[in-house]
Amino acid sequence: MENFEMIAKTFQGLEEVLAEELTNLGANDIEIGHRMVRFSGDKRMLYRANFCLRTAVRVLKPLLHFTANNADEVYEAVKTIPWDQYMDLKTTFAVSSVVFSNIFRHSMFVSYKVKDAIADYFREKTGERPNVRIGGADMLINIHIAEDQCTVSLDSSGESLHRRGYRTQSVEAPLNEVLAAGMILTTGWRGECDFIDPMCGSGTLPIEAALIARNVWPGVYGRHYAFEKWTDFDAELLDDIYNDDSEERTFEHHIYGYDLNMKAIAVAEMNVKAAGMTREITLKQQNFADFEQPAEKAIIVTNPPYGERIGSDDLLGMYRMMGERLKHSFVGNQAWIISYQDECFAEIGLKPTKKIPLYNGELPCQFREYEIFDGKYKSFRQEGDALNKEEQPARPVRHSFLADKPERKVEKTFEKEGTEENLYRRSHDRFMEWEERQTRIAEREAKIAEREAKRAEREAKRAEREAKRAEIEARRAKKEVRQKDKTPRYGRDGKPSSGHGSFHNDKKKDGKFADRKPHARRGKEEGEGSCKPYAPKGEGAGRKPFAGGKKASYKSRRAESYPERKKRELKEKLKKTNGVE
Repeated sequence: MENFEMIAKTFQGLEEVLAEELTNLGANDIEIGHRMVRFSGDKRMLYRANFCLRTAVRVLKPLLHFTANNADEVYEAVKTIPWDQYMDLKTTFAVSSVVFSNIFRHSMFVSYKVKDAIADYFREKTGERPNVRIGGADMLINIHIAEDQCTVSLDSSGESLHRRGYRTQSVEAPLNEVLAAGMILTTGWRGECDFIDPMCGSGTLPIEAALIARNVWPGVYGRHYAFEKWTDFDAELLDDIYNDDSEERTFEHHIYGYDLNMKAIAVAEMNVKAAGMTREITLKQQNFADFEQPAEKAIIVTNPPYGERIGSDDLLGMYRMMGERLKHSFVGNQAWIISYQDECFAEIGLKPTKKIPLYNGELPCQFREYEIFDGKYKSFRQEGDALNKEEQPARPVRHSFLADKPERKVEKTFEKEGTEENLYRRSHDRFMEWEERQTRIAEREAKIAEREAKRAEREAKRAEREAKRAEIEARRAKKEVRQKDKTPRYGRDGKPSSGHGSFHNDKKKDGKFADRKPHARRGKEEGEGSCKPYAPKGEGAGRKPFAGGKKASYKSRRAESYPERKKRELKEKLKKTNGVE
């Protein structure tokens, strides 16, 4: 198979551990950089690097290094890449860019030019172009620019390699799997004795320790990789790597995980079961203050709270207790502790033999080793022993290659200043820093969005319950009004009517109107009562009070008008007196 260049990215402080892993895998041309290791190999090495590396975040495959002074030169250079060897018209792709340059000031503009170059490459050859997809694209393309030095790469990993696949549940501020594996490998422990994590949380350190002790590759949990969608993907080769367990070994000792939080222990048990390491790991709810001297030789590796994401009522007191327990209950063994604040380390009260700078997320931490001996250090030295303290070389300083931006932090330097190789290394350093930062931001935003969605769902359910409750209350109130009407009904004579009105009926039962007789309407016998409209006898009887939607005239409502009645009475009086009409 053809060999090609590859880049494995990692966390700051784990570069040497990653280089050692690549050496054991058989990689060639290994070069250590800042948060990355460059190496070379064939397709099998690419697959094995993604499948086997414990301390790599992702693996990139550079396609082209070139120099560009404007966007058109970037377009033309990207267009020279034979893209039909890596993708076809059905392949969706996405472009991400990292720019540290005074020439190119807008990273999105660079991404657009790369996208246009790829689309035009296929359009000129086939008349069609592949589609761009922001999320879940088949092909992930990266372009990195440092001043005028440009690098176009393919991301072979896809999702970050720290997502092993065994974490089913999590607790607050879980430890990254890559960082956990790097911490364990830094100690030099490979399963020679018992392993103890007195503050195990969700169980990341114990699980990674079990994988290292048995030499089980982190890719065995069946995660997918971006290279599986490449046109030259070899499924048989990946299956061969997956089914190869010849390097696994038995573990003669045991791993113990303790935590004061019972919920954390329950979560850790689920993760251990998902990882298939229940035989190697024992979990128990226990306070570090109750820690006792182990019967066998052991090593402690732990990640206690820093007071940043996980607080403590008495943070310094907790570290003081840790030092006291280690001094009296862990004699003759080694303890490794990672923390963020120097004040916390000072409270431990023990002299560290090693101090290794590491980053836990965005926090610059220290990973310190403590060799626990019995008695005082002076007596320990008089007996001919000494701490295994190694002199740590001073961290090299990297000078900024941007002369007009001296305010940038100086972190590291290389032997050859001003060379293209030096600029390329620095460009990848910044690329990895930016991508790690973007990954953290994306994870944080995803968690925030998930919390907001859950909150919105709870609010919707609460509003639905309130609406149902209001509807029930309205129905109850309406029913009460119907059952008890407080307005009495009256007839034409001013007396309460017995024909209708629940209020009057209730009062009648109580005896208030017991001595009154029911109201009798005209046209009915007394005592019968009526609720029908008033209908007088004689002429006009039976006429409705409202005809045709309009109010009837006075004459129509009365059988005899007032003038007619007066005229009739006058005629009768004259008849009596005069005997004539």
